[in-house]
Amino acid sequence: MPARPRLSMARRVAEAADVADLRLLARRRAPRMVFDYVDGAAEGERSMARAVEAFERVEFSPRVLRDVSHAPTEVEVLGRRIAMPVVLGPTGFTRMMHREGERAVARAAERAAVPYVLSTMGTTSAAGVAAAAPGGWNWFQLYVVRDRARSLDSLSRAREAGMDVLVVTVDVPVAGARLRDVRHGLTVPPSLHWRSVLQAVRHPAWWFDFLTSEPLRFATVDGAPGDLAGITNLMFDPSVTVSDLEWIRSAWQGRLLVKGVQRVEDAKELAAVGVDGIVVSNHGGRQLDRSATPLELLPHVVAAVGDRVEVFLDGGVRSGADVAAAVALGARACFVGRAYLYGLMAGGEAGVRRVLDLLRAELVRTLQLLGAGGVGGLGPDLVRLRDS
Repeated sequence: MPARPRLSMARRVAEAADVADLRLLARRRAPRMVFDYVDGAAEGERSMARAVEAFERVEFSPRVLRDVSHAPTEVEVLGRRIAMPVVLGPTGFTRMMHREGERAVARAAERAAVPYVLSTMGTTSAAGVAAAAPGGWNWFQLYVVRDRARSLDSLSRAREAGMDVLVVTVDVPVAGARLRDVRHGLTVPPSLHWRSVLQAVRHPAWWFDFLTSEPLRFATVDGAPGDLAGITNLMFDPSVTVSDLEWIRSAWQGRLLVKGVQRVEDAKELAAVGVDGIVVSNHGGRQLDRSATPLELLPHVVAAVGDRVEVFLDGGVRSGADVAAAVALGARACFVGRAYLYGLMAGGEAGVRRVLDLLRAELVRTLQLLGAGGVGGLGPDLVRLRDS
């Protein structure tokens, strides 16, 4: 019997059936230390596991005998229509996953007509993202650092690049203990030592891209140290309070979201100071282990402040069905991070596009099978979380 032809990585990415397939392809292409930077979380990684497990406990209650010949996915976010309730969230060091990094993600988001959020710890400037995706809706994420002048400069660059939504992340007063990174001795950029040389032999395509592309650097926080915890603990300000949000609001004329909310009381306080949106998030489990599970907390936050601010969900989203469940429980849209990074690691821009295509197809199919007649038909009567 003749051997089956071996499929190229590009073909495998194009034929991936779900995000789990792309995760496996990413693991094959990227060195272990790079894959684990994306795939890992803090300490025992319980927060990350629980966020994913919460979606596994979702039980749908579909309507039948409904006309589902059309299932529109468009939704209004912060006064603007987007193609589906998905936001490609901020991720640091993105060119470490693939040489095109943030530019590839922004182009894929532009094509899919969903927002993309550039991170303070990004490896492409705001101007670079705007040039790559001039027709996209590009947002900026801010960590408040000790040097306030640096923060003001970052905001100025984002405004000049046409960004009109600011996402302030508030759950990183100090660095979480990401033990996979510690065990690998991960630096940014990755350093060549005996372990990485061995990985280079096993992952030649990634290393060729890394060694022949533009040197990896932080486009916003130039001069930061190479170790990940050192960057956080040296630059980020653990003294930030709600009053700092008022200072940020005075310096930013666009919409303002706060990401990292894990308590209903904090959501109420933020709504009272007039933010435009809240992102229920535990930083993908990468900061405090055993923290609140976003999907479980979401309905309580929506009940408390959903009439005053837009509420978003971040954490554990791996499919369009997950998006449908979160929206049914009150989220305006879902932030997605790891899922698109798996696609980026596996296939660059084509991989991110594949993730977005899969999310939309899964969302449409779920809406039809639910008898929802579109995203606007989703509500808490269609979904519940089963007990553990």
